[in-house]
Amino acid sequence: MPSSSASPGAKAARTWDFETQQAGAPPAGFSFGRTGDGAAGKWVIKAEARAPSGTSVLAQVDTDATSARFPLAVVDELTLRDLRLSVKCRAVSGKVDQACGLVFRYRDENNYYITRANALEGNVRLYHVRDGRRTQLASWSGAVTGNWHELRVEAREDRIQVFWDGSQVIDATDQIFTAPGKIGVWTKADSVTYFDDLTVVPL
Repeated sequence: MPSSSASPGAKAARTWDFETQQAGAPPAGFSFGRTGDGAAGKWVIKAEARAPSGTSVLAQVDTDATSARFPLAVVDELTLRDLRLSVKCRAVSGKVDQACGLVFRYRDENNYYITRANALEGNVRLYHVRDGRRTQLASWSGAVTGNWHELRVEAREDRIQVFWDGSQVIDATDQIFTAPGKIGVWTKADSVTYFDDLTVVPL
């Protein structure tokens, strides 16, 4: 279940640290989807001694190697437009891809924004997905490894900024999705990826 924190005068932050959820089961309060082809993802709570906080993470563990396969886990309870959204993630394995992504302004599994990091390609990218088709909006190349990292996005109206380990790497504009939508996490192909401390702040 989520925890909440806020400083005086600030809008409330919501964090999902997965510590109270049952190991081996899907996370409560999330719905699951898949863009593209291949098998649906398998999202479970997993014990992880090296987690950034506590000892539990959300893991996508299905290894279907279909290239155009994008499993999603989406928070049920929130709908936001302008936000600061972050997650700690670790790309554990994958021969086709090793990806960690954040989804926002999500309408359904075929319509949303996605920013993602890929450890095999060594880059961070921003896309919109419209009617199931990805369009790249911006890209940055740099150090993306299989260790724990923080991916963060800030979206205000049509401006989208992406941060990798605290440093801004993308600054773009797009007007495809201007209405509030849901938030969540994302992987690609055979990526086994761990997620922790999914945090959102309304802006």
